[in-house]
Amino acid sequence: MTSIDLTGRTALVTGGAQGLGEGMAQALAAAGARVMIADLQESGAETAAALGDGHGFVKLDITDDEAWEAAIAATIAQLGGLDILVNNAGVEITSLFTEIKAEDVRTMLDVNILGTTLGIKHGLRAMRPDGPAGKGGSIINIASVAATIAFPGIGVYSATKSAVDRLTRVAAMEAGKLGYGVRVNCVYPGLVPTAMGAGLANDVAAIGLFESPDAAVAAVIDQTPGGRLGQVDDMADAVVFLASDAAKFITGAGLPVDGGMGM
Repeated sequence: MTSIDLTGRTALVTGGAQGLGEGMAQALAAAGARVMIADLQESGAETAAALGDGHGFVKLDITDDEAWEAAIAATIAQLGGLDILVNNAGVEITSLFTEIKAEDVRTMLDVNILGTTLGIKHGLRAMRPDGPAGKGGSIINIASVAATIAFPGIGVYSATKSAVDRLTRVAAMEAGKLGYGVRVNCVYPGLVPTAMGAGLANDVAAIGLFESPDAAVAAVIDQTPGGRLGQVDDMADAVVFLASDAAKFITGAGLPVDGGMGM
């Protein structure tokens, strides 16, 4: 999305070492933003280095309050501010309801809901007028088309991504009412053939919902008016748009980028 200019702005992208997060970081950097990749995977340092000079990496457990404080502080100190936060990191564990394990539920709740909540918390604290960045900005949470459809095998994941939608809307209202100058929106990506997307196709086939991973993918495409899977750049372009002044009067919104699957 080269027509949007984010020069002079700083972004932090969680889960930015690979997959959708890496694509979002690349798109933000291409638009001119300085990008801090935050991830538990040390390979995030290589991803950041590949973006070129002026970008960085910080190790972050998104479920840890103190880790968030350190990551935000590192971003502001190293890159000069914080204007854009992308809460992208998430986890999906496939299971039939009859086979759900409590520990898997807790993992998805912790990463997808608690992690996003803490991201919103620390993003708002940093960006509001009395914060260490203090210039307002944009928080973009990554939900999923799973929040809007009933796809078998991902009940708990779907619930957590529905929660991301609610968190987004309440945070947007609070930020507006309290004069923070921070817009809060979310994106609903459709299925993308990243490692996570391929894993889902393999998993729903393995538990007997589809004859094969290819059959699972075909079922998704069949439900998608756009007639294809999503691509990383589809999702990255949506993030760049919501981060930019082109979306300056958009807050509390959920943007489907799913080829119509969730309509």
